[in-house]
Amino acid sequence: MKSSLAPGIRLITNFSRDSWYRGFILILTFLFYTAYHLSRKPISIVKSELHRNCSNVIQPKDINITNNVTWCDWPPFDQDNYQTLFGVLDNCFLVAYAIGMFFSGIFGERLPLRYYLSIGMLMSGLFTCLFGLGFYWNIHSLGYYAFVQVMNGLVQTTGWPAVVACVGNWFGKGKRGFIMGVWNSHTSVGNILGSLIAGVFVSTAWGLSFIVPGIIIACTGVLCFFFLVESEFPRELLISSASCKLQKQRILSPLSMKKSGVVEFSLCLLFAKLVSYTFLYWLPLYISNVAHFEAKEAGDMSTLFDVGGILGGILAGLVSDYTGGRASTCCVMLVVAAPMVSVTSYIRLIIRLWSSMLLLCGALVNGPYALITTAVSADLGTHESLKGNARALSTVTAIIDGTGSIGAALGPLLAGVISPTGWNNVFYMLISADVLACLFLSRLVYKEAQRWCGCGPRARG
Repeated sequence: MKSSLAPGIRLITNFSRDSWYRGFILILTFLFYTAYHLSRKPISIVKSELHRNCSNVIQPKDINITNNVTWCDWPPFDQDNYQTLFGVLDNCFLVAYAIGMFFSGIFGERLPLRYYLSIGMLMSGLFTCLFGLGFYWNIHSLGYYAFVQVMNGLVQTTGWPAVVACVGNWFGKGKRGFIMGVWNSHTSVGNILGSLIAGVFVSTAWGLSFIVPGIIIACTGVLCFFFLVESEFPRELLISSASCKLQKQRILSPLSMKKSGVVEFSLCLLFAKLVSYTFLYWLPLYISNVAHFEAKEAGDMSTLFDVGGILGGILAGLVSDYTGGRASTCCVMLVVAAPMVSVTSYIRLIIRLWSSMLLLCGALVNGPYALITTAVSADLGTHESLKGNARALSTVTAIIDGTGSIGAALGPLLAGVISPTGWNNVFYMLISADVLACLFLSRLVYKEAQRWCGCGPRARG
């Protein structure tokens, strides 16, 4: 009698080779972008260590203290303008990232993604480590840290267009919202891991808060070089010399962009990212200031916002897949996010309730951001108005995320300028940005409503 296969083996053999490849690429790109975000997070955790209230710190006997208030701070962040200096560092990274993103998509189209990602992650690891080495080299020059941030911002642009292009090449539109919603949790997972890793070292040797994440992203770059397959078929089989010539003639025109919704989603993302990145860079410091937590405790609590972001991205993908309304899903979440941001600013003294609000706020703020940068970018990058130019996916992704990155640069900058006047004013700024993000989607929401009412074809995904 022929013995039956073991259940585990039967389960494995039920999946085709293509399914295994797709799953492998999904996991691999998830790890890659987790590492990108993991290496960005330490700066927000270390801020509260670079400038502390030194009067509450035990003074070592072997240190000659001349200023009781700033003796434990790290120059040049020991001055009263430390928030402005932190804003400078944030914007050195974010402005460089925003500018570099518009060029990154072009390079992503023309270079093998495996090499492009590998080099990008290795360079990101280098510059992340260089920031941390400033602790061991006893560097107190703002120019040094600003230069490292600029270079890191430029090399970090290699990540997003490339990983979205890889996933878009392997997965069709059917369940793209859900699949990419789950996959996009790498952003929040990276932020959480970055916070936890940085928190381990921040109070003892903050340089390691950068060096350890830098080593991790460099290692994933090596992993990418050996294992990434960027599409179902080798690029040379997908694109013949004749089609390459044809594709060069098919330039993304402003008209096709307007028809597909690239402009609206790009401007919406600008304000959505403004809100998200303000929380990313300033939330730990805000918690430390208003709740008087230590740097590690503030960093750990800030991860609740990112946990909410995971849930929000998955929910946004599921709802938009089912309804076919990407813009409407984003708009509804942004509308609800505005009052939640306001409430979060007023219940800071009730820690348990505040924790719940951080989860909910993270879901509502990061849900639309996640949907636009993943499923929406992939949809628009393969839109019919582009007439089959599949390699436009990387460029469209870079256009959308590059525009959004302008908001990512503005948010922390404005927070640094406004926060000395009171944290409530920062929250008013965030609420205004949420409202503007909604307004830019109004035309697309109207079109989707017409389709649901039977005035146009219904499309899922």
